[in-house]
This record gives sequence, structure tokens and C-alpha cells, in this order.
Amino acid sequence: MDVLAQHGTILIVLACLFAFFMAWGVGANDVANAMGTSVGSKAITLKQAIIIAIIFEFAGAYLAGGAVTSTIRSGITDAGLLADSPDLLVFGMMSALLAAGIWLLIATHFGWPVSTTHSIIGAIVGFAAVGISVDAVQWNKIWTIIASWVISPVTAGFISFWLFRSVQYLILSTDDPFSNAKRVVPFYIFLVGFIISMVTFTKGLKHVGLDLSFFESSMASVVVALSPCSSAF
Repeated sequence: MDVLAQHGTILIVLACLFAFFMAWGVGANDVANAMGTSVGSKAITLKQAIIIAIIFEFAGAYLAGGAVTSTIRSGITDAGLLADSPDLLVFGMMSALLAAGIWLLIATHFGWPVSTTHSIIGAIVGFAAVGISVDAVQWNKIWTIIASWVISPVTAGFISFWLFRSVQYLILSTDDPFSNAKRVVPFYIFLVGFIISMVTFTKGLKHVGLDLSFFESSMASVVVALSPCSSAF
């Protein structure tokens, strides 16, 4: 406790530097994954991609990052075990942040696919196992995360396959693809807008004090999803 009282300002500055370092890795890796197809197809420029990322990465973290933050803060290890030595918790979390940032830098340099979230989770598991004990890690939660490594890509691949097949059937394989695209694409735009809005309304806005019911979230999502494609309809 004396360490925190005497060097609290220095620790905060170091934590901010470590966080900035990791955020730089996120921008070099995760944002590139999200924007790579748009920039590669020249739908937007690199400068536009950076501006979009700045706005929406921050908005996403603020509105929808609460669940992930909660899991990282208390879902991997029990912070209460370090109630008598909070300085160890501070040092451990700072070490995990720096370790995840270094790993992101290495992976980005070599072009390896890497998950920022899973990197920080692994770093916290390492800190908890060494700094507290192996039993301090909530392994049931870790196995759930590991299961998502298989379930998420398989589910996404299945949905992507059928979405592309629908595009192929309704647009690409028709006699007049351009006319059919103008008629069908707005429905895909609506679907994307609706799903993103539902995630934001049902999960994200709870963290800013706006707790809507499922029905209210659905109606608001329909309105939001219709706005960008109303002219196309």
C-alpha cells in the first residue's frame, strides 16, 4: 500500500503508456483486419479508414466494451484474493498490459493473426498463475473462451456461406445482376444495420444508463437500420 501512496502518479503514467502501446498494436492489427477489405478494394482511402476507425473504435469500446472489460477485470481471476496486497494486483495488471502489447507488436511484425482480447486474457492468466496461484484462475471461464475459438469461426463461416449463396442466387447468377442488386442489396444493408444496432442497444447502452427492453431495442434498431437504405427502397 505504501508503494501505491508514494508512487501512485508514476504508476498511473506508466499504465497510460502501456495502454497506449497496446492501443497502437490494436490499431496495427485489429483495425487492419476490419478495414483491410475496404481499403484493398479502394472503396475508401487509407486516410478515411483511419478517421472511421478513430470514431467507431472509440464508440464501440465506450458503448459495447463493458462486457469484455467486466470479464477481464473479474471473470478470469478473483481480484478479492489480493485485497490485502493491492500493489501486487496493480503490478500484475500492468505486467499483463505490457506483455499483451509486446505480443501484439511481435505478431503484427510477422503478420501473424492474433486476437487482442485473447492476448490480454492469456497475460492475466499468466500473472494470476504465477503471482497468486494456479487455483486462482477461473478455469471454467477460460475453457468457455477456448470453446469460442472453435464455435465462433465455424458459426461465422456457416452464416457467411449461406449469405454468399443467397447473393449468388439472387444477384450474380441472374440475367440482370445490376437491376437485381439495386433491388436486393438494401435488404442486406438493413440486416447489417439491424444486427449492429441490436448489439448496441441490448448490450452497449446499459453501460451509459440507457436500459431499453428487448422490444424497445428492436423498434429502435429497425428505425436505425432503415435510415441508410430508405432511399434505395
